[in-house]
Amino acid sequence: MQLTSLKYISDKREKDLNKLNIFTAEDLLRHFPRDYLDLTHVTPVKDAYHNDVILTACEVVGVEFNRYTKRPVVKALCRQGNYIFSAVWFNQPYVAQRLEAGEYLFYGRVQNKYGLGCQMVNPSFEKAGKSSRLQGIIPVYSLSGSLTQGVVRQAVRQALEKVDCPSYIPQTLQKKYGLAPLKEAYVKVHAPRSQSDIKNGSERIALEEYFLLISAFKVIKGGRDDARMNNYSVTRAGLEDFISRFPFEFTAGQKQAVEDVYNNLRSPHKMNRLLQGDVGCGKTAVALAGIFMAVKSGYQAAMVAPTEVLARQNAALIQKYFPEYSVRALTGSTPAAEKREIKRGLATGGVDIVCGTHAVMQEDVLFKNLSLVVCDEQHRFGVAQRSSLSQKGDGCDVLVMSATPIPRTLSLIFYGDLDITTIKDKPKSRLPVSTSIIPERKYADMYRYVAEQARQGLQTYFVCPKIEGDEEGTVMSVTELYEDLQGKMPGVRIALLHGKMKDKQKNDIMQAFKNKEYDCLVSTTVIEVGVDVPDATTMIIYNAERFGLSQLHQLRGRVGRGDKKSYCFLLMGADTDEARARLGVIKNSADGFEIAEADLKLRGGGDFMGTRQSGRVLSEIKNLKFPVETIFMAKALSDEAFSGAFDVKLLSRIAAEKYESLKNVILN
Repeated sequence: MQLTSLKYISDKREKDLNKLNIFTAEDLLRHFPRDYLDLTHVTPVKDAYHNDVILTACEVVGVEFNRYTKRPVVKALCRQGNYIFSAVWFNQPYVAQRLEAGEYLFYGRVQNKYGLGCQMVNPSFEKAGKSSRLQGIIPVYSLSGSLTQGVVRQAVRQALEKVDCPSYIPQTLQKKYGLAPLKEAYVKVHAPRSQSDIKNGSERIALEEYFLLISAFKVIKGGRDDARMNNYSVTRAGLEDFISRFPFEFTAGQKQAVEDVYNNLRSPHKMNRLLQGDVGCGKTAVALAGIFMAVKSGYQAAMVAPTEVLARQNAALIQKYFPEYSVRALTGSTPAAEKREIKRGLATGGVDIVCGTHAVMQEDVLFKNLSLVVCDEQHRFGVAQRSSLSQKGDGCDVLVMSATPIPRTLSLIFYGDLDITTIKDKPKSRLPVSTSIIPERKYADMYRYVAEQARQGLQTYFVCPKIEGDEEGTVMSVTELYEDLQGKMPGVRIALLHGKMKDKQKNDIMQAFKNKEYDCLVSTTVIEVGVDVPDATTMIIYNAERFGLSQLHQLRGRVGRGDKKSYCFLLMGADTDEARARLGVIKNSADGFEIAEADLKLRGGGDFMGTRQSGRVLSEIKNLKFPVETIFMAKALSDEAFSGAFDVKLLSRIAAEKYESLKNVILN
């Protein structure tokens, strides 16, 4: 159903919805709330803790507007009985015209200004006594362009009335396990009457999604001809000679991983293996051993990475260890003449190893005899992308690497098409990163420390969850922090990096930071993957409670990559018991697998998996909260559906249609 068939969806609003990957009314139902406002009860400000978000009723006594500060500020003096507090709005001058003396409902974050009394920051408000929009449980959606919460909520309500939500779990199984209708689950998620509605609806939708995903992987795993076509002539002794080129001894985990790769490449079946391990465990060295087996046997190898910086970093490393072979880097910014030369070399066999980005996957990139494909940071590549690259050779062996550890049970489910090798140990030379939770009163000391580090030639990352600030003023943005730090640390060279920049600009900034042209880099999570800056020794993460523990662990892995002691500082926007418990896991553990288990228990499967572990699939349900048991139930249902009593061909077709990123593999 077209979006414009819904009331009040103009062409402009349709384009803004398209930016959120919403193209139909069905897509709109799958645009799940990123949060909920629980406005079921009123809380006095004096009873709220620092950083609590509450709904409160108060009397506005007076309103002031200061337009001459750096950021225009509206301030209201408010009263609850004998208790006085203030409310402030930054960069919202229109509030001064809308607010007057009288009774109001405010919804927003309470901050205790250390002896200066309480204030609410950028609260939503409306006059008391009228039919209130500040009541019940209200969904909050991600927005784009001119869209408002009201527009999206109204559109979703219409879609709920008009769109069918069929379940593809066989009816017999739905009845056997007492599953609620899928349409009912969508209503509970988008228009909940209670917290239990959100919980039950989320679990039912997640069950459907994981059922289809796991079923799709069953088709991938079971329907492919994986007979070996490429014969590798390298012996164990020859492989040992290559490994001796490294200036360090491989750990026990690396040695076992090399053995797994060797056995795969000498077996009757082609390799399709996941190599997962913690940040800094030495996965790349293992991959290079596989590449050696390929090129030494007369074949070509390709190594792809999600960013140009990482691709060129890999190329430089491979050139170091393969001086007798032709190694080239192919990325989107490679000059046209050089691209033609590299493509000609790949097609004729003049280039032995290519390191690149998605540019290597283009149709006009042909190989003479490609036999091995290595995907670095594999969660950035969908299954179909891996397949399209491996199809550039006959029966290519595939090794994919992930530095985001996940529990083995989930690995078996989500990497159903892959065998798995796990490296759990780390090189002895790598120093642990000290992690601390920094209270607000210590921020000034922290900035002085960073400035002193800069004077000593050491570098710092500042990471924020958003590019721009939110309406409530509760989340630090990179743009705000970049401006703020320039005043707090004069003389320190600071760069800004975020996902809205063009690829060339991002690559140039990262390269300049790596070349020590900047002391500090203020960034979103775009620096999460693969950047190796040995002199970056401090990682500072704002609103750390908003990140998954595995993501925090991955960010922390950007420092401590040289021989200097490194530190990670976690800053909380919402100082709650839950946030402290979660961040305490990061503070007290450096084991990525232990952290992944804790993340799974604390956050549930929806947040934990998201797009990071499954390519493009499941990206829509990342906002849903549900227990990990839902995933295992989905696997049990899929196993039962494939037991022979159901139409697996129909299920396979539906899974392929629903998960476009798996389509090429499933239908082959």
